[in-house]
Formats: sequence, structure tokens, C-alpha cells
Amino acid sequence: MADLQGSYDNLFLAVPNALAAMLDAGDAGGSVAVFVDGEPVVDVWGGFADAERAVPWERDTIVNVWSVTKTMTALCALVLADRGELDLSAPVCRYWPEFGAAGKEKVLVRHLLAHTAGLPDWDGSVEDLYDWPSATARLAARAPRWEPGTAAGYHSMTQGFLVGEVVRRVTGRSVGEFLAEEVAGPLGADFHIGLASEHDHRVARTIPPKGHGEDYAASAPGNPEGSEAGNGVRVRDGNGLPWRRAQIPAASGYGNARSVALVQSLLACGGEARGVRLLSRAGCDRAWEEQFTGDDRVLGMPMSWGLGYGRFGTTYGWGGWGGSLVMIEPDSRLVVAYVTNQMREPAEDTRGMEIVTAAYEGLQGLRG
Repeated sequence: MADLQGSYDNLFLAVPNALAAMLDAGDAGGSVAVFVDGEPVVDVWGGFADAERAVPWERDTIVNVWSVTKTMTALCALVLADRGELDLSAPVCRYWPEFGAAGKEKVLVRHLLAHTAGLPDWDGSVEDLYDWPSATARLAARAPRWEPGTAAGYHSMTQGFLVGEVVRRVTGRSVGEFLAEEVAGPLGADFHIGLASEHDHRVARTIPPKGHGEDYAASAPGNPEGSEAGNGVRVRDGNGLPWRRAQIPAASGYGNARSVALVQSLLACGGEARGVRLLSRAGCDRAWEEQFTGDDRVLGMPMSWGLGYGRFGTTYGWGGWGGSLVMIEPDSRLVVAYVTNQMREPAEDTRGMEIVTAAYEGLQGLRG
């Protein structure tokens, strides 16, 4: 069995066993964290940070978690709403006047968070993603594809710019700066949107699925990252320095399972983690409020969208291209996070849910 590092409560033994099995099956590396009541009951990692399997995955290894980043961007908006600085039911153009062009006067902030704004398509190049003023101006000039609020279509690459620009207009800070100063910093969480060069040595590069090279961009229908392939983003792009340095708040966050679980424990624990309160209970409940239920036009599957999070039964969260995932269950004050540098073919990738299932086994023992 693969050698893992870290620690875990014996009740949750199924979780490290699941990660070890994935590494034994050929995955390069990854980390898993399960937090209950804001504290880790599992914090393990293993494998390698590189395709050549020469660099061990360490405690502080970080990786691009792709669309798990959306949960961090959404949390920034929820914090501002809880402080009374951002009205989620206000028109976006109240904060971003230029956005009111092309029939978007009635797009509300909550529409951005719920993928119902009608702006799911990125029509620029990958390089355009690195230019914040250009990216946001491009979206401000676009007409919505449908009447905002009446349908949902996963805003794979655009949601981060849309929500992030609202955060910038309200605070005068980029979403990466706000996250660092107001969320990750106070919690001591090692998560970054816009990665500084000092962290490059800790990054595990994304490895495409077996049989594919770094030009891999394909995705199966129904996969949460399906439209990213249509945006032309390749593994090669995600592994480049311009991607790391840019703030692409829908897809360019870097962290490990521990940092993801710690930050999202705020929502699982009523707004407080590690003695740091960043949200009220009501502020946490907003994330769960259903904004849309029905067929998602982009994903091609039934979805229930909250404010920045997908809703799944009693849990909410989201996953990223390549397999990373975070799931939150407030009833049990539970967060499960899994991050990896090893992609698998989307249609065959059940790793995140295997980790979640294993965590529930431990939770039943804890309740007993």
C-alpha cells in the first residue's frame, strides 16, 4: 500500500485507505483533509508532486484546484454581504456601472453567484484571461444569452471575473487580496488566488490523464469542467507561470486539502473556525439558499445552485477539473476536501465521491 504522511483519527481510517488505493492505482499524488467542528480528523498526503515521480508530495505541497477556487471567491462575496457592504439582491451595475450595458441592467449579484446571469461563455483567448481589465471589460460589454435569473448555465471561466470585479468595486482590492487579508490570513490557511513566485517551489504541476499530453483539454459531457475545454484551456496553460500569477477566480486557486477544508469550515461551523469568526449564522445560511433547480444549460444535467455552491442532498460544495473537490455538511459540521495533481478521464473519475463516502463511514462511528 502507498506510504502516506500525516495523521488521522482511527474512526476515519477508510479515508487514508481510499487515498492510498488511488495512489496504488497509478495516481501521482494528492492530499485529503476531513474537518469536523473546524478541526482535522484526517490530514494526510502522499505520492509525488511531479510526473517523473522524483519529488515527494510534502505537507506544504500546493496544487491548482481549478474550479474548487469558485468556492473561495463565493465566500469572499458572502463575507461582504454579511458585513452589509454588498447587497446580493442588488443589480450588479449598482457597484459596476459599466456592467449595465447590453441589456444587463437587471442582472443581480446573486445571479452571478448562481450561474443564472446568462454569461457562461468566454470568447477571448487563454492569454486574455491574464489581463483583468480586459477580461472584465469584455464581460461588461456582453449581452446575456438568456433572461437573467430564468435559467442556469455553468459559468465555468466567467464567474470568477464577474464576482471578483464586484468584490473589487466594493473593497478596492482584488479578490485574491481580499481572500488573503480577510479570510485565508486570519485563519492561517495556505490558499492563494494569484500565486507569488516565492511559492513556486511548492507547486505540484497538473498531470494529464494517462495517454494524454499537456495539450489535453477534453472533457466528457456533464463534467463540471466541460465548458473549460471549450474555452481552450489546456493542462499546459494551467502549468504555466502566467496562469499562476494571474487572478482567475473561477479556476486558478492554489492550495492543499488542509487549507481548502479549513476555509470552508467557516460554512460548516456557523461562521467560525479556529476561534476566528468571519460570518454570522445567517451569513452562512445564504450559501445554501437555492437559487435555481433544473437542467443546467452548459452542464447538460440537473442541478441545484445555491449562492456560489452546488447543492447535493444535505451537502453543498463543488469540484474542479482534474478531480479536486470540497463538500460541506453543516448538519454534521463536516468538511471533506481532496486535491490532486493527477487528472483522470472525467467520465471515469469517481475519486472525490469515494473520499466523501469514506468520510461518512468515519462520521457514523463518531456519532455512535
